[in-house]
Amino acid sequence: MHPEQQYLDLLKDILENGSKKKIFFTPEVLEEYKKRGEEPPYLKSVFGRQIRFDLSQGFPLLTTKKTFLRGIIIELLWFLRGDSNIKYLVDNNIHIWDEWAWKMYHKDALKNNPEKDMSQEEFIAKIKELPADDEFVKKWGDLKGVYGRQWRRWPASDGREIDQLAWVIEGLKTKPYRKSYMVSAWNPDFIYTMASPGNATEAPPACHTIFQFAVVNDKLNLGLYQRSADIFLGVPFNIASYALLLLMVSQVVDIPAGDFVHTFGDVHAYSDHFEQIKEQIKRKPYPFPEMKINPDIKNIDDFKYEDFNLENYQYHPPLRAPIANVGGF
Repeated sequence: MHPEQQYLDLLKDILENGSKKKIFFTPEVLEEYKKRGEEPPYLKSVFGRQIRFDLSQGFPLLTTKKTFLRGIIIELLWFLRGDSNIKYLVDNNIHIWDEWAWKMYHKDALKNNPEKDMSQEEFIAKIKELPADDEFVKKWGDLKGVYGRQWRRWPASDGREIDQLAWVIEGLKTKPYRKSYMVSAWNPDFIYTMASPGNATEAPPACHTIFQFAVVNDKLNLGLYQRSADIFLGVPFNIASYALLLLMVSQVVDIPAGDFVHTFGDVHAYSDHFEQIKEQIKRKPYPFPEMKINPDIKNIDDFKYEDFNLENYQYHPPLRAPIANVGGF
């Protein structure tokens, strides 16, 4: 069986067996739907699923629709920088996180300065045109508690910033068979219903919450637990991103890559993605491509976009769908 069939079977499982659920939207987002004359979407969810990919069988970039690899690589490099400001993404023309930064500004403007409110497009254009050290960019572009901040700069109680990923990498180099090589993005102090003053943002709590590296049979494996997963738009990104992270760490610690194991809590499809999913299920996967990484890079902080080269990627046409701006307070 082609490894991608696991994903296609999960799509079918959700459509056939998923429980219908209402989505939480903030009043500001509901108002945007109302302005467009649209009904908000709903979810179909299943709980507790797992898929796995042996990286010796190719790089798991989905082939039943074209997947935006450039966005995946740039976002992962953003995480690895320990960055939480969307400025780096915007400057690289990646707009995955735009809505959550804009929503924070929009909500504040409606409450305090309605005359200064602006559309999301205007907001992002302003972030792009201003320098990174501009006060507007620093204040409104910062999502604070997102993945890179927690992976590389977890705020400790004594004022330190803990680099979880660097600790894992050093451990894999010196004591590879330990079972404690975990990186957590789930930090209650940055989740809006529990956050300390000034830490909350409109971004939803970390969806891919924790991952673990483990050496088994002299191969490096990576397991991800994802509490909440948008199967159509988000999961293809997550699969490729964590598979790429495994390849990068494998090269840095000099242990061959084994399996990427992806475990889901709530995995769901949005109602305005159903038709696209039905089309994707009909498609037959092509062989997975190969990911070539610059072999000279031996430090996790030295990777650049140009160090990655995807070869032999065959794919079906793109399938597009809207992103739902969920979460917030």
